Amino acid sequence: MNHSLPTAIIGGGPVAMAAAAQLVKRDMPFVLFEKGAEVGASVLSWKHVKMFSPWEFNIDAAAKELLLENSWQAPDKDHLPTGEELVSQYLKPLSNLEKIRPCLKLESTVTAIHRKGLDKMKTAGREHAPFIIEYEQFGKVDRIEASAVIDATGTWLTPNPIGASGNWADGETQCAQQIMYGIPDILGSDRERYAGKNIVVIGSGHSAIQSLTLLHELKLKIPETTIHWVLRKQRVEEAFGGGENDGLPARGALGTRAQQYIRNGNVKVHTPLLVSKIKKQDGEPGLTLLGSSMDKEYLIDRIDEIIVATGARPNFDFLRELRFSTDTSIESVPQLAELIDPNIHSCGTVRPHGEAELRQPEKDFYIVGSKSYGRAPTFLLATGYEQVRSIVAALDGDYEAAREVKLHLPETGVCSATRALSSVDINKTIPVINSSSCCH
Repeated sequence: MNHSLPTAIIGGGPVAMAAAAQLVKRDMPFVLFEKGAEVGASVLSWKHVKMFSPWEFNIDAAAKELLLENSWQAPDKDHLPTGEELVSQYLKPLSNLEKIRPCLKLESTVTAIHRKGLDKMKTAGREHAPFIIEYEQFGKVDRIEASAVIDATGTWLTPNPIGASGNWADGETQCAQQIMYGIPDILGSDRERYAGKNIVVIGSGHSAIQSLTLLHELKLKIPETTIHWVLRKQRVEEAFGGGENDGLPARGALGTRAQQYIRNGNVKVHTPLLVSKIKKQDGEPGLTLLGSSMDKEYLIDRIDEIIVATGARPNFDFLRELRFSTDTSIESVPQLAELIDPNIHSCGTVRPHGEAELRQPEKDFYIVGSKSYGRAPTFLLATGYEQVRSIVAALDGDYEAAREVKLHLPETGVCSATRALSSVDINKTIPVINSSSCCH
């Protein structure tokens, strides 16, 4: 590795900034590209949402050291920050540090990465050629050389479409004005959009339940608000999680609240429902959602708004000329696939892993953070922080530190692996799996 050239960090979220802090601690040059006007730009798109992990799990150790050296006041480790607090109290102060601020390229969109003078096909001399980062800033295209690349661009900006096939549902793009992806600010800036309306929430994960929670609070104030919940799961109970057994109480409480909304009749559940089409009603502003349930046609009509919380997927477009591997189904880093495949494990508990597991065919190129999980929805920030600590140690030639990966994650209290066992014939001989250790 050429230590005279910087390591390029792509992205400006929490894991990207953790990578920057780790590089600073080892006195290694870096350059960070963030497409937004400030670090944490993607986080600010859900600034109104309270995280279910407390500060204890949201601050990287190296970043904390740097901040404390500069008279930073650490927040209460047990407090649950909002997205806005994560940026204002942590990422922004970190970005303003003297050793980090000059290395940031804001409003810079990386459009391509390749080896200098080589396309993807060329092998001879490849490992010794620097990376070329092509980026657009203020309407101008520029390039910079780098010794290594850490892709921490995440997946939030590329949400999954509504279609059960994984593709756009028929009419989805044409009805875009009445569809929101992610978690709208239902009680704040988006209140008028949803108050008193007929709304469909699609998805079964934490983001969907958080949207249901905000809508439920709105309905308590504006009773005319109608809430539909569309899931692909066979039973709605599968979306409730581990409840009081969850290592993060706020995360466990999400499912408990969802049960209450259904029990009190404030949320209408449609499951399993596989959406295939969305269409405008003739002469009316409302939408009709069409699909199938138990092999029968199914529809919900007179819809004013749709909130899509069906997860997200990684964007690999700008990596086209690099040699990298992803799992064929999850689109994660290959060695993580079996541990995070929601068809096998839905709990989010993953064994400690670092540079060795994240290593790509392209030497000194790494995919980290939520993007390393591909389409799997169970990523936690603590995982990404340990990933980049190990990678930076390896880039610095400290392979002993790179191998000493330690990761403690709060468990969800439920996993599809153990749930599947509960339906197995008890007369058959099966290995005993404890829900608290099924993924270790």
